[in-house]
Amino acid sequence: MENVPRPAEELAVLDHELARIDARREQLLARRSYLLTLLTPPRPVVPRPQHAPAARPAARAPETSPPSVQNALLALGGVLLTIAAIAFTVVSWGSMGIGGRSAVLGTVTAAALATPALLLRRALTSTAEAVGALALVLTVLDAYALYRVALPDADPLGYTAAACAVLAAGWAAYGLLLDRLRTPLPAAVLTAQLPLPLWALAAGASQMTFSWALLVTAVADIAIARWTKQEPARSVAGVTAWVAGGWALLIAGGLSVTAGSPLDAARPGALLLAGAGVALLVAVRVPGVAFAGALVAGLAATVATGGMLRPSVPFSWAVVGYLLCGAALLAAVRAPLPRAAVHGLCTAAGTVVTVAVVWALPSVAAALLGPVSVVDDIWSGAPGGAREAIGIDLGWPAMATAPLVLLISAGLLALAYGRLPASARPAALSGATALGWAAVLVLPSALDLGYATAVATGLVTTAGALTLAVYAHLPSARRRPAPEVLPEFSTTALVCALTSAGSVSMLSLATETTTHVTLGVLLALFCGAAVALNAAGTDTGAGTEASPSARAAFLARSFQALLACLAVVTTVALLCALCASAGLPREHVALVVLAVPAAGALLGARLRRHPVALPTELTAAGAGLLALGLAAGRPENVALVLALCGVVAAGTALRPDRRPAAGYLAAALFVLATWVRLYASDVATPEAYTLPVTVPALVVGVLRRRGDPEASSWTAYGPGLAATLLPSLAAAWGDTHWLRPLALGIAALAVTLVGARLRLQALLVLGGAVLALDTLHELAPYIVQVVGALPRWLPPALAGLLLLAVGATYERRLNDARRLRESLGRMR
Repeated sequence: MENVPRPAEELAVLDHELARIDARREQLLARRSYLLTLLTPPRPVVPRPQHAPAARPAARAPETSPPSVQNALLALGGVLLTIAAIAFTVVSWGSMGIGGRSAVLGTVTAAALATPALLLRRALTSTAEAVGALALVLTVLDAYALYRVALPDADPLGYTAAACAVLAAGWAAYGLLLDRLRTPLPAAVLTAQLPLPLWALAAGASQMTFSWALLVTAVADIAIARWTKQEPARSVAGVTAWVAGGWALLIAGGLSVTAGSPLDAARPGALLLAGAGVALLVAVRVPGVAFAGALVAGLAATVATGGMLRPSVPFSWAVVGYLLCGAALLAAVRAPLPRAAVHGLCTAAGTVVTVAVVWALPSVAAALLGPVSVVDDIWSGAPGGAREAIGIDLGWPAMATAPLVLLISAGLLALAYGRLPASARPAALSGATALGWAAVLVLPSALDLGYATAVATGLVTTAGALTLAVYAHLPSARRRPAPEVLPEFSTTALVCALTSAGSVSMLSLATETTTHVTLGVLLALFCGAAVALNAAGTDTGAGTEASPSARAAFLARSFQALLACLAVVTTVALLCALCASAGLPREHVALVVLAVPAAGALLGARLRRHPVALPTELTAAGAGLLALGLAAGRPENVALVLALCGVVAAGTALRPDRRPAAGYLAAALFVLATWVRLYASDVATPEAYTLPVTVPALVVGVLRRRGDPEASSWTAYGPGLAATLLPSLAAAWGDTHWLRPLALGIAALAVTLVGARLRLQALLVLGGAVLALDTLHELAPYIVQVVGALPRWLPPALAGLLLLAVGATYERRLNDARRLRESLGRMR
């Protein structure tokens, strides 16, 4: 027998326990405060003065510094004086005689050139810079005046070249004399870029002579950059050297590429080799630009040597020549050069290889995408050759060496694999794999082999790439010294395999037999690769989840799922091809295709929790969409297909792990099948479509509420009631008879009363809303009569009153906000 205390006694016990807990809490808080005081160092006490003076407001910081103001004023003054001098020279020159002109310009220029020396002695450096810049401008105006007065008949380009040479020399001497000025020497360097090119243009020289002038100018700039001590002049000379030298090499490169004979190519080739030598010398002597100099040297040497070979061979073989010349730069790895220079030469070789590969890419794209252009001619007969099969004419004789270019590039990447850093090896191995695959793929089109050979090559390429992808995940491959390379390599191989599989599938559509054989071979390849990857994925190896073996196992499972999905897609395509060969109509083909979802469901039940199970089932279920598309146009067949899909989904729902999703899907499919069948029977009553959904939905809702009393009425009953009430309401609003609105009103009233009795929000809201709208529909004619009897001025008056009320409320809120702001402003 159990003793239960009386309520008064139990309340006293509870009060006693709460009091004890509060007392203990106070003790713990006191102890905590004490410990905090021990851990926190005391703050030093700063004595405050007894009569502290009132603090002055802090002065506002100036927005600009004095040096900035000074520089701005000087720059503005120099600009204004320059404008004045130009205006005097151009506009007012004609109003004075020759003596006055010479006296004015000479006096002003001499004074401007001499003034910076006096200013520098007084430590007015910025002012001296401004006056010195003005003096340089005046010397340019002197040269212009001399041309207009003394040498009006001289050649403009020749005179400009001579004037630039004299000005550059004079400014350089002036800058060296007054070495504290930073403007004259950079200005001299910039002006020195013009004499030689302008003299070449004035003499009517060829492009080669103009290029040599630019190259000589670049060499002079390099000498200035090496031997000049002033930093601005060195920087300007370095930039101008790159610009002039690059311009010269570009012109010579264009002449070399377009030369018509080896002798014509030798002249620009000599300039390119000279420029390459200069760039390589700079790379060796100047560490800061070693990489860029070696890169330019390698590219220039490749264009020069390849350009001498190009006129003697067809253009396709000229690309091979350029590629081999660029590959020869890799020998610099063993040359006694700085490390950065070696990297630059290797980068130049990589650039040449990249350009050659880009040249060959159109042929690869044509081999891959060309079969898509002839898809309209399915089973029209075997083409005469591979080029006719792809239907794209790229001028294939000019692309005959594309496979050779791709193979050489792949070989170079494979040879460079061992010398590359570990971070670059995956990309190199993947690139070599992709280039080798592309070379084999484009070979039939480049050589215009037979159609059967082209299809066989595509299948062999697919099989080889799949073999590489599977081999990368075998235990023997995972024990290689570089397991970090395998994921990228296997991914690249798989992408190549899938790409070539898609291309050969399109290519095989030319004949019926080829289509069947190709799809059968691809199905066998996909299934075999998936099985092999399954065996490889079971051996996960030791280590953590981030170990290479674990990553390889995860990748193997992912690839296996992808291949299984592709096997399902290939099966569907093969079934459709076989049905088309048998002459079956589309609706019968749809029924045959439904065997794939059924087989996928059975296979999923067999595999259970295997990683491949769910992707395979989903892909097989997608075949049901194809079946619907094939049955489209005949509602009876669509209803049958939907019903069969519902049967497959219902069978899948028998599995506990697929029950929720498959069960809902089966119900939806059965409902859709019923609707389509009703539509095929010309049934237009909406309740015939909605009631078969509402009744099962309400039954499911009742069962759910019994199992889960916390479930919302909206979740349990909302969808089922809305499925019938809302479409019936829409139909009732357009119905001119009284029977449907009356039946809908009675049903809505019943739903409302049940919701009020059981206190269910969904029933009460949905039933009440439908009842109100249905009643409004029935009373609408009488409401229209009442509104028509009202005076015309009443609606505008009511609208005006509403606007006044809203405005008054808005103003009152603004006044309240203003008073609150003022109150807060008075607070301290």
